[in-house]
Amino acid sequence: MDSKERPTPFASLWLSKTGAFFLSLSAALVLWVFLQSKGLHDLYISTRDYDLDTIPDFSHLADYCADASPISSAEFYQRQKSLAGILHSLNASAYIAEPGANAQFFGNISSSQWHLSERPLLLIVSPYLVNEGVEAKITVVTPSFEATRAKLLPIPSASDVAFAEWPEDVNPYDVAISAVPASGEGRGTIFVDESIRHFIVDGLVEAAPKLKISSAPLEIRHIREKKSAAEIELLKCANEARFISNISRSLFRWLIHSLQVTLLAIRAVRDQMYIGIRESQVRHMMENALSTAGLQDLFALVLFGANAALPHGSGTDRALSKHDFTLIDTGGTLYGYNSDVTRTFALRTSVIPPENRRIWDYVHEAQNVAGDTARSGVVTGKVDEMARAYLGLMGYGQYFTHRLGHGIGLEGHEQPYLRGGNHDTIQIGHTFSNEPGIYIEGVVGVRLEDCFYIGGKGLPIFLTAGVGGQSQDPWRP
Repeated sequence: MDSKERPTPFASLWLSKTGAFFLSLSAALVLWVFLQSKGLHDLYISTRDYDLDTIPDFSHLADYCADASPISSAEFYQRQKSLAGILHSLNASAYIAEPGANAQFFGNISSSQWHLSERPLLLIVSPYLVNEGVEAKITVVTPSFEATRAKLLPIPSASDVAFAEWPEDVNPYDVAISAVPASGEGRGTIFVDESIRHFIVDGLVEAAPKLKISSAPLEIRHIREKKSAAEIELLKCANEARFISNISRSLFRWLIHSLQVTLLAIRAVRDQMYIGIRESQVRHMMENALSTAGLQDLFALVLFGANAALPHGSGTDRALSKHDFTLIDTGGTLYGYNSDVTRTFALRTSVIPPENRRIWDYVHEAQNVAGDTARSGVVTGKVDEMARAYLGLMGYGQYFTHRLGHGIGLEGHEQPYLRGGNHDTIQIGHTFSNEPGIYIEGVVGVRLEDCFYIGGKGLPIFLTAGVGGQSQDPWRP
């Protein structure tokens, strides 16, 4: 090279720095393009180390139901008295239940307090006359070696609870029949809880072949179906209860609580989610949030994207994509009363395909149609029919594969049901879930579930109304 063409030391340095600069700029540009296609935010948060031992703080939920109280003894007395009155009118000797929802309703004996085994513990409610009125006699049949523990059960009763003990070498069903006060007085029928285990019914039939042992009739079932104001408050957990009059407050203490705190927990968990998080991580957060809020007997179904096309699927521990909806179906119990809320939602950074967004809107409107139909006096099957007809009109009827809803209270799913072919009549005090869905396997699943009760004017009221009620759109669950 000629000396005139050779660059000076300064020029060489400049050229080398310029080359390095442009090389760095080119690399940065390539990286920027990649991050845009991936999503810079998504790339960052999908690589976060999510430590299940450092779950987000949900302590703000802890005080939401702090003022909730158990059902009062006075309300238990009224339930027992109503049951005794029906038994007397039907010429029945007794009603028998084992620990479960009905024993809890009438005697405050739940299956979590007394776990079922091959040794029966039975609650017996018998009618007897006092001053021309009918009162309830409460008897508990218990294994002898468990008698002390049975006597610690908090069983409300207007009179003393009787305990009939059976030793291991004695037939417990003989003891149960002998404990029925009117079994030898011509009252030929004993009603049993419709959920009682079959071997117990067989034992009672063998012990009393001349008596009729029959499942409890509708008259008894209806006592539990129509929720009291106190039960409604537990399900609702509503802040507006503080504005109710003192008279209403003493009645309105139950079903309202657990539904609202469950919805708040879903929203709190959503705020902690990110693109790339896994179904198991969200489920763990959901359970932690509900536990912090004071609920028990928890469940949390978490499904991302196409996994939600199986309504009660177990998931695959899928990582959340920015194109995925999240479906969370969750709940628990508060003093025995159940919550059940489902939300299908997107994150702030989600990019939901337009067709999936339309499906969400159709499900939301089907929920509105059902709510507009449900009224006191309407047949339950009609509510399901109207929501299903709307989705059919939109072209998605075949993808709505389950009933519209179920009753809710001491059981997560209880009668009456909002399903086709059901001819039960909706009444004031009934509580239901309203949960239409569209499920296209391999593509998408959307379900929205809010529970409601039939208020004093015969109209439906969301149990989650105190915290905003149903979803507004996929970004506002």
